[in-house]
Amino acid sequence: MSGLTDNLDSIAEQIRSNLSAKDAAREKVLPLCREVIRHCSYAIRAVHRQEFDQAKELLNSARSLLNDIEKTGHGELGYTGFVRDAQKEFAEGSTLLALVTGQPLPAPGDLLVSLDDAAYLNGLGEAAGELRRYLLDNMRKGDLSRGEDLLAAMDGIYNVLVTMDFPDAITGGLRRTTDMVRGVLERTRSDLTLVIRQKELEERLGKLEKNLD
Repeated sequence: MSGLTDNLDSIAEQIRSNLSAKDAAREKVLPLCREVIRHCSYAIRAVHRQEFDQAKELLNSARSLLNDIEKTGHGELGYTGFVRDAQKEFAEGSTLLALVTGQPLPAPGDLLVSLDDAAYLNGLGEAAGELRRYLLDNMRKGDLSRGEDLLAAMDGIYNVLVTMDFPDAITGGLRRTTDMVRGVLERTRSDLTLVIRQKELEERLGKLEKNLD
């Protein structure tokens, strides 16, 4: 080997060692991310069932797993798709629980020290979609008590997301999420308005019938 590359073997060995460590960390992180997503999925389902204490416990478990991921010692893994997806699901579940229970909306740092801003924003957008589902479930039960509040929350989320005019490489595809929220918001506003009008009409007819009697 030429004298110019005498140290190439040692360089290659150091790189091999670094990549092996990263690969081992990745293999450890992947199942943790899957567990985070599973816990958050169950938490969102619990919110829709109005089992809020259970949802909180599941989200606490997800937070603990995300903290374990952070402790792997390879911070660059935090920018990979599978970690961002796990953080997004956690942000979605946490913000949905706060909005449905009337609590202040948590900031990224309140949820997790290392929570990625793009993951938070996309999770917040997904939470708006879940708010529609929650609102429709209540409407089917004849409960319109929080309809206007939840619609206003969806509107507020959209108004913030639409101002995040940055490349998708930075925001993790936020434009697509924002477009989804806009469609969900428009449909929900239309559905809620229709149900409110129908209820008002039923009340007027009921009063008219009483007067005729």
